[in-house]
Amino acid sequence: MTKVQTTFKLTRELNDRELKSLSHLHAVYGIFAARVLPSDQLLVEYDASRLSASDVRGTVERRGIPIS
Repeated sequence: MTKVQTTFKLTRELNDRELKSLSHLHAVYGIFAARVLPSDQLLVEYDASRLSASDVRGTVERRGIPIS
């Protein structure tokens, strides 16, 4: 297991639906945690031996979380 952290810039403040989706992101195989940082960034911790950075980005985007 290779634990990695990556950040994404949020394009706006998250609404209730997006926050709920974010709270379930850890249910995706290989993602350990996701949280919003005070700097309007999304921090995602994941297993790099299971997922690539582009996999994580795609998963976040499919969940409707607005990142750039």
